[in-house]
Amino acid sequence: MRESYVWADPERMGGIPCFRGTRVPVKSLFDYLRGGHPLDEFLDHFPSVTREQAFDALDEAGRRTVAEHALAEAA
Repeated sequence: MRESYVWADPERMGGIPCFRGTRVPVKSLFDYLRGGHPLDEFLDHFPSVTREQAFDALDEAGRRTVAEHALAEAA
């Protein structure tokens, strides 16, 4: 099993979830995309975040959205 793309440490960045090995909050990726900016622009502005980490974050968000929708449908 590979290491998670995200980490949170109360001693760094106030415990905000960041991309592993960086101080870049995961939320910043979604803020960029929500603002209409392409992924490549985000990666250019945050070179410590890899494309793989960004894809992992997007994949996880997608999986959680589908799971939450399925739970809501079942209720």
